[in-house]
Amino acid sequence: MATQGKRTVRDLRRESRSAVLQRLYFDGPMSRLALGSAAGLSSGSVSNVVAELMADGLVEEAGSLGTDGGRPRTLVRVAAGRGRLVGVDVGETRVRVELFDLSMSELARTERVLPGHGSRSYDVELVAGHILDGVAEVLGADGGARDPGELLGVGIGVPGIVERTAAGTVVHGQTVGWDAVPLEALLRGSGRLPSHMPLFIENGARTLGQAEMWFGGGRGARNAVVVLFGSGVGACVVTDEVEQGRAVEWGHLTVRVRGRRCRCGARGCLEAYAGAEALLARWREAGGEPPPGADEEAALTALLSAARPGDGGEADPVAARVLAETAEYLGAGLADLVNLFQPERILVGGWAGLQLGPAFLESVRDHTLAHALRHPAGRVGIALGRLGPDAVTVGAAILPLAAFFARGGRRVPVDSPAPVPAWRAALGGRLAGQRGGG
Repeated sequence: MATQGKRTVRDLRRESRSAVLQRLYFDGPMSRLALGSAAGLSSGSVSNVVAELMADGLVEEAGSLGTDGGRPRTLVRVAAGRGRLVGVDVGETRVRVELFDLSMSELARTERVLPGHGSRSYDVELVAGHILDGVAEVLGADGGARDPGELLGVGIGVPGIVERTAAGTVVHGQTVGWDAVPLEALLRGSGRLPSHMPLFIENGARTLGQAEMWFGGGRGARNAVVVLFGSGVGACVVTDEVEQGRAVEWGHLTVRVRGRRCRCGARGCLEAYAGAEALLARWREAGGEPPPGADEEAALTALLSAARPGDGGEADPVAARVLAETAEYLGAGLADLVNLFQPERILVGGWAGLQLGPAFLESVRDHTLAHALRHPAGRVGIALGRLGPDAVTVGAAILPLAAFFARGGRRVPVDSPAPVPAWRAALGGRLAGQRGGG
């Protein structure tokens, strides 16, 4: 095999296929001429790669583009129907599973509510069972007889710190009582997942951040922070140094010494004041009365209605005060992120962030600017995420998609174990290309 340095001809071919697939995916349909320029390939190379990808069924023709006085140019695009991706959001109130095609169009979904969420009895076996049942259900809804080779992998977003070990991915979720939980081994050991299937487990805030950077409000940003505001709070930081994004335990930054007890066991964490679970607890302690038996989402809706009644109604001063205090805590927490990372953008996502955002984002922004240093504060934009409550599942599904790109569109053989793909390089590469393109 001929080599160039340490890179073989096969490596170069895979890199060319990957570059073409990514450019077509995000910027297509495109002509071969435009594609060659965008991917940095010669006309001969891009024609060969496109022909190869078309033979594999991954690329298809998509009409033609007229030119002034010349021959029309045939456009090509990624064949969205030739792959399936599963994204799983292990939240603190439910497990959501969605099936997507290559264009990230949703094909099927299911949800399973988690009892006793946020407690230290967050049952690992129950969660693993919900994941496996959910994956089976969405695949069955898409037609159980489909070619198994079309399933490119399953991505899972989880609460907590993710560690990769020789025995598989382990999750340290202190706030939900997970102490070095071997989640990958549990899922694979069930016998319900094919041994060859690529399986990716990541922190949920990071998958949310990845989704917003690829498809949402983070597109074109060089430095951004994406905040997950749900039962608890977390963040994903994307910088020049960490192009593929890094989850940070922002919710456990201390905002008050000897303050409220947090779910993690420490005192004074931001999450003890600003997470939805803590916000509702503070409302009850102050005399608020959520509807009996309401889950967190319904209770938060009730608090918001009490604090901001419509049609000229009178606001409940207790609910209004708790909401105002929460905006100040979040603003102070965001100011720390501004001072530490100097992002261009901060995007607030997560179910609670999207639910409360329209009502108090302006106040959060004011408190952020008041607490942050003037120079970085003057350069940051603060907005809601654009992808809605499904952003974590979309971001989780991006993980096998990025691995597919890193393999140059090569499918994992159904009769052999999957190699560990260089999917992080594909994530970082997409962000780098996206920044250049604006």
